[in-house]
Amino acid sequence: MTTKIAVSLPDELVAEAKAAVAAGASASVSAYVAAAMRSFSRTDSLAQFLDDLDAQFGPPGPEADDWAARALGLDAT
Repeated sequence: MTTKIAVSLPDELVAEAKAAVAAGASASVSAYVAAAMRSFSRTDSLAQFLDDLDAQFGPPGPEADDWAARALGLDAT
């Protein structure tokens, strides 16, 4: 099911959505906006989850940062 709504967007975002449709990267402007909203929702949910972890366990310390750098191959040594 879909619901039709009207929204106001900055001109540059509308141009971006139309360009994506013209390039074949999106089926329609509506599909482009829906995908952007899904992406934002996932990112927002992840941010909330990480905030909840920080509240429960405290923020990661330098050891966690060092481990992440090594695991991602960002180790400077």
